[in-house]
Amino acid sequence: MTIYFYKVENPYGYLSNFSPHSIYLDGADWSTVEHYYQAQKFVGSPNEFVIPLIAAAPTPEAAAALGRDSRKGSALRDRTLILRSDWEEVKRPIMRSAVLQKFMSHRDIQQQLLATGDETLIEDSPKDYYWGCGADRTGHNYLGKILMNVREEIRVRLECH
Repeated sequence: MTIYFYKVENPYGYLSNFSPHSIYLDGADWSTVEHYYQAQKFVGSPNEFVIPLIAAAPTPEAAAALGRDSRKGSALRDRTLILRSDWEEVKRPIMRSAVLQKFMSHRDIQQQLLATGDETLIEDSPKDYYWGCGADRTGHNYLGKILMNVREEIRVRLECH
């Protein structure tokens, strides 16, 4: 059985980057994986000033909006933020390290992830064809692939101890 996830309030919502599971990474606390991921877009860029704004965002949705430079009514509204120059090369490794940290830091969801066995995990985003499967389910599903990879790494780590 394939496991589809998307919204935090739905079954398997803990798999979402918007789930309320904090992480500590790169010397800082982050409210969610989404906060961390969106902030990393601007490390070393001319727009590093937005990183603390993303970190302080009250919700993962607000952090995502800031990171996407699409928050209506904000001071950033008329600005096109410049991403770090290596973003396309580093975004998947950044996501993987954040997802791994999330599941290493929270034993409850670590156990839930392991309980998915060898099932295929798919982010059922109707809009995202990169991290999710998209409306027609032809997307890359990189978040699902990272989750399955992290699940396997955690299994190996637990077997070694």
